[in-house]
Amino acid sequence: MRLRRVNTKGARSGGEHREIVMGRGRKIRWTLGLLRPYRTRIIFMAFAVVASTASALAPPYLAGRAIDSGIEAGNISALDVTVALFVVAIVVNAVTSWLQTWLVGWVGVRVLQDLREQVFKHVQRMSIGFFNRNRPGTLISRMTNDIEALNQLISEGIVTLFANMLTLVGVVAILLLLDWRLALVTFAVLPLLLVTSLVFRRYSAGAFRETRERIAQVTSHLQETLSGVRVVRAFGQEERHIAHMTELNEANRKANMATVYLNASYFPATELLTAVGTAAILLFGGWQVVEGNIMIGIVISFVGYLQLFFDPIQQLAQLYATYQQGMAALDKIFTLLDTEAEIVDSPDAIDPPRLEGRITFDQVSFSYDDPEVRAESGEIPVEEGAAVPRWAVEKIDFEIEPGETVALVGSTGAGKSTLAKLITRFHDPQMGRILIDGRPLSDYRQRSLRSQMGIVPQEGFLFSGSIAENIAFGRPDADIPDIAAAADAVGATPFIERLSDGLETEVGERGVQLSSGQRQLVAFARVILAEPRILILDEATSAVDTRTERVIEQALDGVLEGRTAVVIAHRLSTIRRADRIIVLEAGRIAESGSHDELLAAGGRYAKLYSSWTEPAGDS
Repeated sequence: MRLRRVNTKGARSGGEHREIVMGRGRKIRWTLGLLRPYRTRIIFMAFAVVASTASALAPPYLAGRAIDSGIEAGNISALDVTVALFVVAIVVNAVTSWLQTWLVGWVGVRVLQDLREQVFKHVQRMSIGFFNRNRPGTLISRMTNDIEALNQLISEGIVTLFANMLTLVGVVAILLLLDWRLALVTFAVLPLLLVTSLVFRRYSAGAFRETRERIAQVTSHLQETLSGVRVVRAFGQEERHIAHMTELNEANRKANMATVYLNASYFPATELLTAVGTAAILLFGGWQVVEGNIMIGIVISFVGYLQLFFDPIQQLAQLYATYQQGMAALDKIFTLLDTEAEIVDSPDAIDPPRLEGRITFDQVSFSYDDPEVRAESGEIPVEEGAAVPRWAVEKIDFEIEPGETVALVGSTGAGKSTLAKLITRFHDPQMGRILIDGRPLSDYRQRSLRSQMGIVPQEGFLFSGSIAENIAFGRPDADIPDIAAAADAVGATPFIERLSDGLETEVGERGVQLSSGQRQLVAFARVILAEPRILILDEATSAVDTRTERVIEQALDGVLEGRTAVVIAHRLSTIRRADRIIVLEAGRIAESGSHDELLAAGGRYAKLYSSWTEPAGDS
C-alpha cells in the first residue's frame, strides 16, 4: 500500500491564492445555480424590481414640479395633473413592491427547501467514518443556521443588490439632470462614506465568520446534552453541562456583540453623513434660490432624493454584512458538500443475487487512523508496502461457510466489532480484502448488499413512531400479521400486549418510552422481519434478561437455519451454540475451533471461559 505525503510547509503561493479566488467564484456560481429552476419567476421578479424602483424615483421629482409649475406658477391644472401622477406612482410602487416581496419570499422558501434536501441527501450518502469525525450538533447547525444565513444571501441579498444599484444609478442621473452643481455638493460626502464602508468591510468579515463558528458550538453542545440527558442525570453532572453551555453562550454573545458594535458604529455614521449632505443642500440650494439661479422646487426635489441617494448606500453596506454571513455559511456548507464518502460504489458494481452467505477474510488489516493525515505528519513511511501502526485488526484470514454460525470472542478492543463493521462495509480495509460468495465486497452495490444483511447492535436504536413502524423499518411494505409474527418470534408479544395501544404504541424519540430490553426485542423483531441472508449480532442480548434471552435464542434457532451468522457475545449460552468460535487478541486471531476443542487446548479461550464461569468473590 502506498501512502501519499503532502507538503504543507512554506508560505501560500500565488497559485494557491488564485485557487482560493477561483474557489470563491465557484461557490458563487454554485449558489446562483440554485436559482436556475425558478428563472421564470425570477424574470417576473426582476420586472417587479425595475417597476418598483422607477415608481419610487418619481415622487420627489413630481413634488418639485408641483411646487414650481403648480403652486409657484398659480396653475391649478398643472398642480392637479402633477398630484395625480404622484398618486399613480405611489400606487404602482405599492403594487410592484408587494409583487416583489411575494416573489422573493416564494423563491427563497423553495431554494431553502432544495438546499436543505441537497445537504441532507449528501450527508445520508456519507460513510460511517464521516459520522465518527463530525459531531451531530455541528451537522444540524449546517442544515439550520448556515442554510438560513445562505438563504438570506440568495433571496434577499440578490434583490437588494439589484434594486439598490438601480436606485443609486437612477438618483445620480436625475440629480445631474436637475442641477449639476447641487449634485456635486451631494457627491462631496461620498469619499467619507467610502472610507467608512471600507473600514466596516475589513472588520466585519472575521466577526461574522466567528458568529457562525460559535452558534455551531452551541447547537452541538445542546444536541449532545439532550441526547445524553440520562447519563448527565445519572452522574449528577447537570451543573457542569450548564456551566459549559454558559461558557459557549458567552462566547457566542461576545462574537455577536462584535457585529453589534460594528453596526452601531457604521450606520449612525452614515446617518450623520446624510444629515451633513442635507444641510449642505439646504445651505447651497437655498442661496441659489435667493440669488434666482434655480427654482425652489429643485431644492425640494434634491432634499427628497438625498434620502434615496444615501439609503441604497446604507443598504448595500448592510448587504455586505449579509454577504459576509452568507459566505461564512457557504464556506461551512461547501466544506461539508466537498467531503467525499470514503466508501463509494464502483461504476461496474452490481446488485448481488440471493446470497449464499460465504464470507472470506483474505489477509485483512484495518486501522481507524487516517493514513494520509499520518503520512503528512511523517508518522507513517511512504514506501511501497509500508505498515501502518495501530491496526484495529491485522492479517485476519479465515472463511465462514454458508449457513455457519461463528462466534467472535475476546477482550474489549480485540477487534470483534471492527470485523462486523468490515463485513457490512461500513469501512474498507487498508490491506487485504473481504469476499462474499467469492466476490469482493466492492463488486456489490452497498445498498443492495446491506438489504440482505441484518445487524442487531448492543443497544437497539428506535426511531420516533409506533412499535409496528419500527419493526417494519427494513420492510416498509410488511402487513400487520407479518409484523405481529416477527414480534412473537422474539418473545416481544407479551410486553406489547400490555401496552395501551399494542403495536401502535408510540415509542418516543430513540425509543425513550420503552426499557432497554424492550427496545432490543423490537430491534430483533425488525431484523427477523427483514429476513436477512447474513445476520450479525453485536452483543445483541446483553440488554435483555436471562428469560428473554432464552426466548430470543429459541427464535434464533429457526431464524439462523440456512443463514450465515456472526455473533459477538460474552454470554456462554450464546457462544456455546456457535458452530465455530474465533478468539481475537490485539486484533489478531489467537485460536479457532469449537467450544470443546478450545477448552481442551487450554489456550486463550480456556482462560476467558474460566473468567466468565468463575464465581465472584465475597467482598
